[in-house]
Amino acid sequence: MLRRALQNTGWLMSARAVNAVLSLVYLALATRELGPERFGLFVIAFTFAQLIVGFTSFQTWQSIIRWGQDADQRKTATGFALALDGTTVLVGATLAGLILGFAGDWLLLPDAMRFPTFLFTLASLLSIRSTPTGLLRLHDRYARAALADATTSIVRVIGAVFVIFWHPSIQSFLIVWGTAEVATAAMYWRLAATTEPIHLGRISLSRLPRERKAVGESAWSFVAGTSLSGMLSVASRQLLVLLTGVLGGPALAGIYRVASQLGEGLLKLAQALLRAVYPELVRNPENAKLLVTKITRIAVITGVFVIALGYFAGEWIIMAIAGEEYLAAFVPMLILAAAASVELAGASLEALLVARGKAITNFVIRAVPVALGLIALPWLIEGFGAVGATLVVLGSSLVSITGFVIAARRSAPKPQS
Repeated sequence: MLRRALQNTGWLMSARAVNAVLSLVYLALATRELGPERFGLFVIAFTFAQLIVGFTSFQTWQSIIRWGQDADQRKTATGFALALDGTTVLVGATLAGLILGFAGDWLLLPDAMRFPTFLFTLASLLSIRSTPTGLLRLHDRYARAALADATTSIVRVIGAVFVIFWHPSIQSFLIVWGTAEVATAAMYWRLAATTEPIHLGRISLSRLPRERKAVGESAWSFVAGTSLSGMLSVASRQLLVLLTGVLGGPALAGIYRVASQLGEGLLKLAQALLRAVYPELVRNPENAKLLVTKITRIAVITGVFVIALGYFAGEWIIMAIAGEEYLAAFVPMLILAAAASVELAGASLEALLVARGKAITNFVIRAVPVALGLIALPWLIEGFGAVGATLVVLGSSLVSITGFVIAARRSAPKPQS
């Protein structure tokens, strides 16, 4: 079980590694071409779209893995997931239009950028790929998922190079990023469809909840818990970027984005670890504690190494990629690396709680520190700039992972007497 989990994590991280290397290329192109102020506006537009997706989307891949072990049930679970994705697109597009139409000034977006931002948000919503991701993971097709994930960075690099020679503007970079999202989603759906036929006739928001209710299980409770936890994990960080720009100006948002791009690499590893370990915990609950313990030890060692690397080579990396104008990102980068290390150490515990049906517990554990951090954010940014925003991330991660440790111990199955 450990070997398969690590192998699946390896496939996920192979795509992450490709994306990490290529992301440094397109980050360098965008930061140097746009400069701190225009790059900051690009970051605000990009982050707004990611925030809308994060707040309105569902973690449908977890639903497919939980209820898709049987072939016939998998058709129903897939139909339920597709119905949730459709709901996301409708709600997200409506919400984005209202916010950009009535609160664009608050976002610091010029009039000329609001419609391109809406189109990019729509492309991001249509590119949601949680459902095909779930189908690939259910069949342990992590290599195919890795291939699809690599599409994002490849398209961004090619597009960024083209834009620089053609028309280097914020809108041009948004077009490239939106094209990359659509291309990645298309690749995911193509690979998922060749793995298992997609049964569109089962699309329904009511069929699966009705079937689960008949056996005494609340499907909506599980969906709410996993989706709210995913929303907090992704959207809270995007909200921090957006609020950093709103409160401190576009240039500060650009600095924070550079810091997060370089410092949160481990967070992506944590997310990959959760996604790879979760199916194993569902299939083999009796061996869950042993697997979590081994994975956590590996995660701690990895986190310490990456933080040390950032401390000794961080300034050089920032200079080489973004330039001297972004050196203020060094300390925020280290803090975000530390927060990502904490998340990596706790990723398997979070997966364990979801496998035990404690999705709502996960959400509460994450929601409280995130809410307190966001309340304190204006004062932290005023006093510490971008460092203040990263302290919210680190504090939230420390409190959340501590909560996961306590909850995992309390939810452990009682030994048979």
